[in-house]
Amino acid sequence: MAERKNYPLRLDPEVYEALRLWAEDELRSVNAQIEFLLARALREAGRAPRAKREDGE
Repeated sequence: MAERKNYPLRLDPEVYEALRLWAEDELRSVNAQIEFLLARALREAGRAPRAKREDGE
């Protein structure tokens, strides 16, 4: 599995609380919720990285 990148993120406390509640509703951590939302936004914008093919290309 590829190494994951760490990135400090400063959020408005009200935004964080909204994310926390949303994550709780979907049984995710806040970090997983942010990652899920970013991945979805990238897909919808046509900017998601291509998945690696099984043959290693």
